[in-house]
Order: sequence, then C-alpha cells, then structure tokens
Amino acid sequence: MKKSFLNYSAVKYIFSFFAIIIFLLSIVFSSNLVGEMAKEERDKMEIWADATRQIATAGDDFDFTFCLRVIQDNNTIPVVIVDAEGMPYQYRNIDIPDKYKGEPDSAFLMSKVESFKTINEPISIKLDETTYHKLYYGDSLLLQKLSYFPIIQWGLIFLFFIALLLVLASVRKAEQDRVWVGLSKETAHQLGTPISSLMAWVELLKGMDVDASVAQEISKDVNRLQTIANRFSKIGSKPECTPVCLNDVIDNALSYMRGRVSRRVSITCHYENDQKYNAELNVPLFEWVIENLCKNAIDAMEGTGSIHVNVSESGSRYIIDVTDTGKGIPKSKFKTVFEPGFTTKSRGWGLGLSLAKRIMEEYHHGKIYVLNSTQGVGTTFRIEVKKEE
Repeated sequence: MKKSFLNYSAVKYIFSFFAIIIFLLSIVFSSNLVGEMAKEERDKMEIWADATRQIATAGDDFDFTFCLRVIQDNNTIPVVIVDAEGMPYQYRNIDIPDKYKGEPDSAFLMSKVESFKTINEPISIKLDETTYHKLYYGDSLLLQKLSYFPIIQWGLIFLFFIALLLVLASVRKAEQDRVWVGLSKETAHQLGTPISSLMAWVELLKGMDVDASVAQEISKDVNRLQTIANRFSKIGSKPECTPVCLNDVIDNALSYMRGRVSRRVSITCHYENDQKYNAELNVPLFEWVIENLCKNAIDAMEGTGSIHVNVSESGSRYIIDVTDTGKGIPKSKFKTVFEPGFTTKSRGWGLGLSLAKRIMEEYHHGKIYVLNSTQGVGTTFRIEVKKEE
C-alpha cells in the first residue's frame, strides 16, 4: 500500500501533457507559416524570373523600368541564374568571399547552385523556343530563422519543464521536511510528560517492597522511551556527531533487537578481520537506522528467519550490509521503498526508511540503498559510512 501527501507524479504528467500539446501546436503553426512564406518567396522568384526574361528578350524600345525595379526590390532571397550550358552569369544577395574577388567566381557560384538544388526547385527562364536558362534560389534569412523557431521553442519549453520539475522537487522536499520535523517534534513533546511520570513511579517502586528485578526492567523500558523521545527531538536540527567505535554502536543496537524478538529470528554480526572501526556518528540516530532495518526485516520474514550484518571497509568508507531471509523486494521498488508514505503494511505511515535515508545522507553524509534482493529469498540493504577523519 502506498500513501502520499500530494500526487506529484500526476502533476508531472499533467504538465508533460500540456507541454507536448504546446509543442505540437507550435510545430503545426510554424510549419504552416513556413510553408506560406516559402510559397510567397517562390511567387516572387517566378516574377523575378519573368522580369529577367523580358529584359533579355525585349527590343530597344521596351520600357525596362518595371522589370529593373522588380529585380532591384529583391534584397533578401539569394539567387543565381545559369545559362543554357549551366554556367552562372548573374547572381544577387550572395556575398562573394574575399579569396574569390578579382578572380572568376563561377566555382563558388556553382557550389551555391548545388546547395540551392537541395532547397528549392529551379525556375526555367524561356528565352526562345530552344534556349532555356535556369534560376536557382535559396531561402531568405527570415525564412531560415523561422524554420529554426520550433526547435528553439521546444528547447525553451524543455528548459521550462526541467525548471518546473526542480521547483516541484524542492517544494516536495520542503513539505516532507515540515511533515517530518512537525511529526517528530510533536511525538517527542507528547512522550515527555508520560516518561517523566513513569520515572517518578519507578523511583517510588524502588522504595517499596517490590521485586528489584521488576523495577529494573521497567526502568530499562523507561530509559528506552527516553532514548526514542531524544531521537525524535533531534529531527529538524543538526545533530552532533562524535567519534565512536562503530562496532560498539552496532552491537548495542543488535543486542537491543535480540532481546525483543522471538527465538525463531536469528540476528548475527560479522566484522571482517575482527577489526575495530571508528567513525563519527550520532549514536541514537544511527542506532535507529540499524533497528529500523532489523524491524523491517522481521516484518518481511513474518517473524521467522535470520538477519546477518556484515561490516567491512572500502576506501574511505565503512560498508554495513544487512541481509535478511524475507520475501524480497521487486527491483522496480528499490528506490520507491525510501519514498515517504511507501509501506506494504496495512498500518503505518511509511516513514521509517525515508527517515533512515535522511539520517544517513543529510546527518552522516553517507548512503543507504538496496544492494540486491531476490523475491522469496531475501534482501540486502547497504549502509555506507565515512571513516573518522
């Protein structure tokens, strides 16, 4: 069962849908606009070709004013006219490179003709029954820019979408922080009064004619409640990490768990090379992480099985593998299990592993993740802790 405070996935899908719609509409609109401009430019080139034909075939008494004006008014579309042999003899709106100036420029213009062939169909200029010249032209600078507009627009939409995801992630994290901190502080506050009262009752029992072992066991549980309250009170504030022996912290957490599980659950621990490891930890919070993994493992094993903790070192980090013989986790859920609200139990907030991840990553600058899992066989969670500097 998965619970969540806000369905952020739905929000992302909605924004993705609208982003795709906007992109498709912009593509259609831009394509139509490009098509219309391309048609308009071809119409201009056909008029330009006709004006050129009239100038070439007209007699001496022909008024060239209009035709020359048509040719001169084209200041945007690059044009090359070739003769019947395919050699360029007229061009417009094409910059000749310096290295071709003062020399025959047909080679450069021919390269332009070849590139124009891939852009637009040439226009034939009929001079007489047997002589045809051809006009080749490219796209104007405005049309080229407009052709790139959908790509630029999509890039902007993509950047906007990425920024939106970052904002949503930031908002989500801020909300999680408020929920965690508020819940933790309130829990610690609510536990304070009954714990103080229980401490007083324990002291009263010690002064009465009561079995000392009973008062001692009650005192242990009250102290345990005090430890839990202290853990909750530390959430939301920067906890203090001190140099400690990692072996002692893990042994203490596992010893506590052994005393509170049935004999059908075996909890073992192995330190490679029987070595002592030192790290900077906030002991109450780190013990909480170990205990949380053990409790989840016990739930996954349904009260029967084994938990093995293996501690080793790799480079600048200590590696703590917690392996159980539970029902396993699907690979698709390896990251999901750390999300707030995720739980497979009918009761619970699903905050245990998310808090463990927060404790390890934000407070200890370490890592916690699912190393591997096989359904029906078991799961291994890995914790990475920095060595003491």
